[in-house]
Amino acid sequence: MTEQPVDFAATKPVNSPTGASAPVKVTLGLVVAALLVALPYLARGLGHDSFVGLVTQVLIYGIAALSLNLILGYGGMISFGHGAFFGVGAYVVAILYFHHADDSAFLDLVPGTDNLLITLPAAMLVAGILAAVIGAFSLRTGGVQFIMITLAFAQMLYFLFVSLKTYGGDDGLMMRRRDVLPFVDIWGDQTFYYLCLVAAAFWLGLTALIVRSRFGFVLSGLRQNEKRLAAFGFSPYPYKLAAFVIAGMGAGLAGALMVNYLRFASPDMLHWTKSGELMMMVILGGTGTLFGPLLGAAAIVLLEAVLTAQTEHWQLPLGIILLAVVLFSRGGLAALFRQLGLGRP
Repeated sequence: MTEQPVDFAATKPVNSPTGASAPVKVTLGLVVAALLVALPYLARGLGHDSFVGLVTQVLIYGIAALSLNLILGYGGMISFGHGAFFGVGAYVVAILYFHHADDSAFLDLVPGTDNLLITLPAAMLVAGILAAVIGAFSLRTGGVQFIMITLAFAQMLYFLFVSLKTYGGDDGLMMRRRDVLPFVDIWGDQTFYYLCLVAAAFWLGLTALIVRSRFGFVLSGLRQNEKRLAAFGFSPYPYKLAAFVIAGMGAGLAGALMVNYLRFASPDMLHWTKSGELMMMVILGGTGTLFGPLLGAAAIVLLEAVLTAQTEHWQLPLGIILLAVVLFSRGGLAALFRQLGLGRP
């Protein structure tokens, strides 16, 4: 069947950007960007250097949540296996570092390295290939079957890495130091924060280009009415698979950054609970919105840090707060921003 002209305006999300005028949103964006750039200096001046580490985690989880939002919020694909790509990205970096320190080669073929310009693309590539394989099988189904297949793949990978005793097994794999970035010393938390800030800005910009492109409109249209676009000649499978692969690569990038931040890779990074945590960030921030996943990541990371300092039973108040936001804002934090007249994040 040949493709027929289609009104892509009809495929745009119904909650199009409204609210604040363009100058107000541009000004607000510039203020937020300036604060993020100045954050390490502000934190040092206020005597809260540890806050830089928290925001670094927000940026890393924000990348992972943005990648999940591409398939969940825009594509309507509820995946409980997204944490697998996050964990695989982390393990690619950690394993390459392990063989670099051991002066050996992975499978006697791939030499180890601690060069960030190699390990980051490698993590994204492996996560993307894995997403292509998993997506090729799981996207032939839908609904509950799709959820269960992605969950099954994630758990298979989790138990695989638990069984790899060479790479730490259940105890995880340590990195003595972060990877090396030529001409830049990322050993310090401040420099690594700026690296994560650049990575998050890059992935945010890439996501904006994707969702506002013809591909993004088709993806949103498939979420709203797959049969309608199929009648116009658009095959859903290639679009969904492409989005699934891009999302997997984004999660792999986030995992590679996280293992450099923690200097530790753990099988827990692949567990289905990590996928649930990322999904919670997307839903809390607002599915199908550009900045919503970043807001959700910030809310969960910062709330967890504050509540754990107050009580060992921090999960209960965190759950109550998240439930209240989701129920009363009717669309997450993104909807709350709209209600405040700041437009759609």
